[in-house]
Amino acid sequence: MQPGNPAKRLRIFTAIIVVIAVFFVGRLFQVQVLLAAEINKESLASRSVSQALPALRGQILDSTGKVLAKSVFKYDINVAPVHVAPIQKTVDGVKVEIPVSQLVSQIAGILAMTPEEVAAKIAGTSNYANIKRGVDSKTYDQIKKLGIYWLYYDKRSSRTYPSGAVAGSVLGFLNPDGEPFGGIESQYQKCLAGKDGTESFEKSEDWVKIPDSVVTTTQAVDGRNVHLTINADLQYFAQQVLTQNVAKLKADWATAVVIEVKTGKILVAAEAPTMDPNVPAKSDSASRHSRVFESAFEPGSVIKAVTAATLLDQSKATPATQIVAPFSWKIPGGGGYVVTDSHQHPPENLTLTGVLRDSSNTGIMKLGDAVDAKTRFDYLVKFGMGKKTSLKFPGEASGIALPYEKWDGIKKYVSMFGQGFSVTPLQSAMMYQTIANKGVSLDPVLVEGCEDENGNLMRASTKDGKRVISESSAKSTMDMLEKVVEQGGIGKSAAVPGYRVAGKTGTAQITDAATGEYGNLFAISFIGMAPAEDPQYVVAVTAYKSRTIRNSFGATPIFKAVMQQVLRTFRVAPSTTKSVNIPTEWR
Repeated sequence: MQPGNPAKRLRIFTAIIVVIAVFFVGRLFQVQVLLAAEINKESLASRSVSQALPALRGQILDSTGKVLAKSVFKYDINVAPVHVAPIQKTVDGVKVEIPVSQLVSQIAGILAMTPEEVAAKIAGTSNYANIKRGVDSKTYDQIKKLGIYWLYYDKRSSRTYPSGAVAGSVLGFLNPDGEPFGGIESQYQKCLAGKDGTESFEKSEDWVKIPDSVVTTTQAVDGRNVHLTINADLQYFAQQVLTQNVAKLKADWATAVVIEVKTGKILVAAEAPTMDPNVPAKSDSASRHSRVFESAFEPGSVIKAVTAATLLDQSKATPATQIVAPFSWKIPGGGGYVVTDSHQHPPENLTLTGVLRDSSNTGIMKLGDAVDAKTRFDYLVKFGMGKKTSLKFPGEASGIALPYEKWDGIKKYVSMFGQGFSVTPLQSAMMYQTIANKGVSLDPVLVEGCEDENGNLMRASTKDGKRVISESSAKSTMDMLEKVVEQGGIGKSAAVPGYRVAGKTGTAQITDAATGEYGNLFAISFIGMAPAEDPQYVVAVTAYKSRTIRNSFGATPIFKAVMQQVLRTFRVAPSTTKSVNIPTEWR
């Protein structure tokens, strides 16, 4: 080899070094200056995480402010198995290492799990595994104090119902995805639902949240509270009474509705069986709906009060109008159809008041025939039959009121004692509210209102009442219904010591689903008002398909217990006057 020129080689080598240096300087300038913003953005995106900040759903409160439904924060305890390792702690100034086995035992003790269960959860090489879902804040705080860096947490809102099954079917519930199902939860979703916020933060290589990096981009807005007219203590009492009596009667179900006469407020909407919205899956499908609003059935003899009020209002009868009521009667134009009373008896000389007292089917038909079918149908509609109430409760039934043009010769008559149409327990109660309120029908009220963003109650709008019958007709109907309780064979069992009570029994046949004909089971009812001289409350009770007692003797004990508790709760003064003297029989 020929020896080269050392100076020349040095110049070439130096040039190469300069070119390389210029390239790297240029590249560094491009990365650190020209592309810095873009690279930082990409880097941040790769380590930045966004998550929802859950909002709390509004509360549902009873008329006294007792919480029936509320939301609390629950926490999911999660782990990054790939990072599971002993942790370093300083104890009494000395740094010690706590092994994973000891940490597992501590976690298990707090979460009420076995060490084996926890060990299985944290095994593996993934970045995520759930150890336990939905622990309360106390448990969450205990876990946090362990200071385990490979544990992390998801906060979420959880619905709870502190009073359990009290008004459960009225409240509704939330499904596992947090969506409302039925009741107030569904109807007042716009008021109750909050609006989740969002936050972002940067995570380290081991997936731990970097505290200083947390940025709240949108604040969570909690939902607003809904106030009901329900009195939780009365609701609880009524549900207990119903539960005991459903068992005694071997009935499919029973309901009790309490209405404040002069406001239309629903103080009780109870039923048994019912649902605990904390664990709705433990109840059957029917009990996850409110029968008070959603179940319709033929009302039976409680409608005789409406027929009697119609007669009075049309000046076709007075409380003392006389009739001979036989045990059986072949109705005119009915093709030989015969209607009987509930028990065998010779022809009886009864007044209209006596007909109500004895709940005579033949007597009410013979008297009611004085009013034409169209007029009677119009009164039924004015009393609220065949249409939903103004509540707009989810799933509410309208009942059935067949137009009078479609009444045949039989329905024309049997409609006078509650056959041929259907009503809900609420509709039945509101008919008697009209009678008790001097003939003025009010819309039922279940919700007082929803709070605004400042916690002020925005009361729901109410309409003026509608006059259905004259005040004098309503008063005379009350007087007659008081004799049902004073003298009636079954009605006497509804009497409340110290108070004048007016009311009516009802024993309605139920159509057999297989045959389409009336079977041997009944919907037994009693609807009453007290004090009769100035009615304050209506209590309407129904037991469906009672199998041990098949007449209103099965419903009156429920009525009596609930009405006594209502009068006691609101400190209603005992009656000091006597009922009007009205003849029930004649010679």
